[in-house]
Amino acid sequence: MADIKAILKNMKIWRSLKVRLFIIMFLMGSIPSIFVRVGILENYESRAVDVRTSDVQTQLRIIANHLITYNYLQDTSSEVIGAELEQISNLYNGRVLIINGNLKVVKDTYAISEGKTIISEEVIRCMKGINTVNYDAVNGFIEITIPIVETVSAQMATAEVPEGTEVVRGVMLTSVSTDSIVNTMELLNRKALIVEIIMVFCIFAIALILAQILIKPFDRVSKAISEVKEGYTDDPISVPDYLETEHIVDSFNSLLERMKALDDSRKEFVANVSHELKTPITSVKVLADSLLAQQDVPAELYHEFMVDIAEEIEREDKIINDLLALVKLDKSAAELNISAININDLTEIILKRLRPIARKKNIEVTLISKREIIAEVDEVKMSLILTNLVENAIKYNREQGKVDVTLDADHQFFTVEVADTGIGIPAESMSQIYERFYRVDKSHSREIGGTGLGLAITRSAVMLHRGSIKVDSVEGEGTTFTLKIPLTRVLL
Repeated sequence: MADIKAILKNMKIWRSLKVRLFIIMFLMGSIPSIFVRVGILENYESRAVDVRTSDVQTQLRIIANHLITYNYLQDTSSEVIGAELEQISNLYNGRVLIINGNLKVVKDTYAISEGKTIISEEVIRCMKGINTVNYDAVNGFIEITIPIVETVSAQMATAEVPEGTEVVRGVMLTSVSTDSIVNTMELLNRKALIVEIIMVFCIFAIALILAQILIKPFDRVSKAISEVKEGYTDDPISVPDYLETEHIVDSFNSLLERMKALDDSRKEFVANVSHELKTPITSVKVLADSLLAQQDVPAELYHEFMVDIAEEIEREDKIINDLLALVKLDKSAAELNISAININDLTEIILKRLRPIARKKNIEVTLISKREIIAEVDEVKMSLILTNLVENAIKYNREQGKVDVTLDADHQFFTVEVADTGIGIPAESMSQIYERFYRVDKSHSREIGGTGLGLAITRSAVMLHRGSIKVDSVEGEGTTFTLKIPLTRVLL
């Protein structure tokens, strides 16, 4: 059984929505028709038995009255009663037994049990005035008991039995055949079965057509996606037939738009990388060619050119290292080396390392710690985040400026705020500052240094920690970067 289930599961046809829709509609049409047929037959059988029982009971009550009138229980010679009993026996293909008060059979239309004593629950209950009806569907007959009741007249009345009292003198036990009902049911069943088979074929065809029609929008979605995949088009697709197809199409169009943006970003990144890597190499080549073109180069000039070449090589090395850092940050967050770190101590260490750079421009760097913070972070990447932000705040600051680093936390997140009094960021550049190789002040970028990758690296590292970064800036007044990172690491 398990092997059969495994085979069915692996068969692609059972995973088809079209097949499942067809099966559902076919079963929803076929099963009710079967229940309707069975229900109609059962209802007919019950109704036919009730009608037959009612007719027989009416006839038996009439004969029961005649039995009292002709005193048949004491004298069975009445030809009128005999004819009536034979008539009802023949009419309903049944058997009638007349039983007196002593439970003795005084008349049997089959002439088998006459003179015998019969004791049965139904007869005894009928002697107490309770009619019984039993339908035996297996053997095909209805058994009915009718009490033979005599009303006490004035001549027969006594103190114990007053006039008008109904006294049960005997019982009529009758079995009538239901062959005609069974034959009619078989005929109805055959006709109903033919109608049911026709209905099943019709339902099969309708379910097949409807499944084909209902699945068409999904086929159009699949075809449109295939065209995009094969590169025939990159336009957004539209299949508004169902809400479901609209949701699928909207999600795909969002993905397509995202892919286009990523592709454009990739092309721009490749172009920027090519340009940024080529610039130092070009400078080195120009300087080297200049040295080679000259003869008897003075040692001072040679030294100056070699210093410039070393600076360009260092710049190239820094660009390559930053690119490698970005590649590592683009990998899965599972590669984070999480541990409980004291953010206050880590920040103080970084500020001590950067304060000598700040002193060259007479910039004051201050740590404002509102509470001690212990967080589950990657120490290396957290150091990279803080270093990049504080270093940028120093680089893009004015002479005798300030850099304030504020630490705070609540029960869920800790925040790091790095505020400077520098040149600020123009409003039109705010949305681009995290782009790779983007620089706000391109004219002074070479003097300030850097690769244009610092904020891109910072943002990637923050995202790996499931945190957020936002910036507020006023051009000419200063910039504030605010980090918000969870205190506890939760892997999703």
